[in-house]
Amino acid sequence: MAMANNRYSTVAIVLHWVIAGLILFNLYLALQFDGLRGLAKFNAFQLHKSVGLTVLMLSLARLAWRLTHRPPPLPAEMPAWEKFGAQAAHWLLYGLMIGIPLTGWVVVSASPTNLPTVIFKTIPWPHLGFIHDLAMPVRRSLEDQVEQVHMLLGFGMGFLIILHLAAALKHQFLNRDEVLGHMLPFVRSKSASPEI
Repeated sequence: MAMANNRYSTVAIVLHWVIAGLILFNLYLALQFDGLRGLAKFNAFQLHKSVGLTVLMLSLARLAWRLTHRPPPLPAEMPAWEKFGAQAAHWLLYGLMIGIPLTGWVVVSASPTNLPTVIFKTIPWPHLGFIHDLAMPVRRSLEDQVEQVHMLLGFGMGFLIILHLAAALKHQFLNRDEVLGHMLPFVRSKSASPEI
């Protein structure tokens, strides 16, 4: 269906906030790993994998929705460099929302421990066969390398989230425009209401 010109659709808003909550929770989980031992660490890793794969699936759905539904326009008075930065940050966020879980999937598939992944202890998730079938020394090396990439991307996500929040607050309290209201649930724009 068509979308109101100055408001994200309900589907986009729901996906945005669910994905954001899951990402923040998973970043928090990852920061706890070093302090955990034994079964507590194992359970935290399993939950981290489940949440990450959920983020991957929801992010692919969010990207498909974004490509088929135009977002509300940025304020006309917004400088061109700021518009470019906002769009670049959004696409980079999409890249990280998909790339981080994919690198995690590679790490799990390459791991010599061969631990199965079962999403929320219910849905079995396969290893990437073309990685899992590699020779063990290659898998160990790949696991170490991609694990570092996965961690660096996680830090990058944390930085982008802070930048994203700062930009939203700037629009709300300094620019006093409706940019933040485009994505807030239960908030009606002055000139339009959301459509599904």
